[in-house]
Amino acid sequence: MRLHSLTAAACAALGLAACGTAAVEPSGLLSGYDGLAVREGTVWASIQERRDEALASGIDRLFIEPAVLAPGVGEGLTDYEQALVLREVDRQICYEVSERFTVLADPAPDAGRVRAVVSRIGPTGRAASAASAASGFFIPGPIGLRVPGTLGGLAAEAELLAANDQGQAAAILWSRDAKAVGTDSPSLSRVGDAVQLAEPFGDAVGDAFAPEDRAVRAIADPDPCARFGPRFRPGGFAAGFITGLYSPELSGAQAEEDEPEAPPQAAQPDR
Repeated sequence: MRLHSLTAAACAALGLAACGTAAVEPSGLLSGYDGLAVREGTVWASIQERRDEALASGIDRLFIEPAVLAPGVGEGLTDYEQALVLREVDRQICYEVSERFTVLADPAPDAGRVRAVVSRIGPTGRAASAASAASGFFIPGPIGLRVPGTLGGLAAEAELLAANDQGQAAAILWSRDAKAVGTDSPSLSRVGDAVQLAEPFGDAVGDAFAPEDRAVRAIADPDPCARFGPRFRPGGFAAGFITGLYSPELSGAQAEEDEPEAPPQAAQPDR
């Protein structure tokens, strides 16, 4: 049985409302929202998407614009916490689209563009995460249990724009909350869940943007996504295995040089 089937069964058995994710409202920052349809067969995330197959098929080269926050999103978080989420969204989108498109380091007039907007950051409850991590020592196996009511989340949207003002080739609205039963790791960071959820969002973007007949490619050399951080960060996995906690600072997301340094953990109050 697949992992999401196991989790769905556990959710039903426990009656946990946190196992569902509400549909996300558009931020209004994409170039258009017409024609979006619900992706069928999803268990954890709420996904609406559209793709103009003809336009998308004509795009091979593209530039990824830095992700932005929708107005009011991230209020109460530090600049550093906001930057962690945005950089991880950039990183995960780049990883996925680089397997179907040629990613450019700079924009070009004859290339497509990817634009992404983070429309919700649900903060992770740190005290409950510590309790969840402690309980993990007594519950072996890949599926963990977390305390409901303090689970974080992420909502984001993205679009693929064709060159020469040809319009929107594809778009996606995506939302997901961390699960009380599953593989979303607890974290002492308020953006721990949002950073973790950037990975499935990137997966969904790659699927939404790529034409049906577009074959998966090998990673280019040099890696066009290196500027967003390494694809693999073994230190983060090791720390999570030892402590039972997820650290977004060890995720691999690489902040820009002019972004603020991480403040001491104790200086970040729970909200």
